[in-house]
Amino acid sequence: MVPRHPAPAEPSSTERIRDAALKSFAAHGIARTSLRTVAEAAGTSIGLVQHYYGTKAALIAAVDDYVLQVIGDAVESAPLPEPPADPLAEMGRRVTALIAEQADVVEYLGRALVEGDSIGSQIFDGLVGISTAQTDELNARRQTRPDLDPVWAAINPLVLRLGAIILRAHIERHIPEPFNTPTQLSRWDGAVTALIRGGQFQPQSPSRPARVIGPTSQPGLAASAGPTHRRK
Repeated sequence: MVPRHPAPAEPSSTERIRDAALKSFAAHGIARTSLRTVAEAAGTSIGLVQHYYGTKAALIAAVDDYVLQVIGDAVESAPLPEPPADPLAEMGRRVTALIAEQADVVEYLGRALVEGDSIGSQIFDGLVGISTAQTDELNARRQTRPDLDPVWAAINPLVLRLGAIILRAHIERHIPEPFNTPTQLSRWDGAVTALIRGGQFQPQSPSRPARVIGPTSQPGLAASAGPTHRRK
């Protein structure tokens, strides 16, 4: 007899309202989204929204906490792998998975970074902290170039990753399908990984050729790319 697995739990009323607020804030901005708009998106009454969250400020805080948790879980899910595994490729995998699976969170992040919301500053500063710790770890392994500026070595990968999120609408005019499709995410990740690898990593020994993810994995590109991966 085939075992029966329990069905996934339905989201609670507070989660449903929070998710509706996230989607609305991401699409329209916080200032242009009212509690009534959130209630309609959640399929509930404005009274119930106020019952659970009280004020719009409290609802925004709940969304911000959720976004921070999702991003933290995605990029810090586990320590970077040790050689001969590829930490740069692993970080690219984590970021592309976040973009593919958490569209509303990523859209909200891009809007917050552009509009100067406090959550944008909080997330960016947190990502800089994560990136700095990862850069220090890779430095200790002697996988990165010794002449790197320590501040920009942590920030530049973030610029490459977050820049695509912020400029997505413009980028999509120059690619054949939406940015978050598997093909385009793989293509973008491969290109960014190659740039970071070539600019920040030690040349790799011929016995362990570099591996680049996505369409950039072409003869010559991979050979010139450099060593173990890492991404922000």
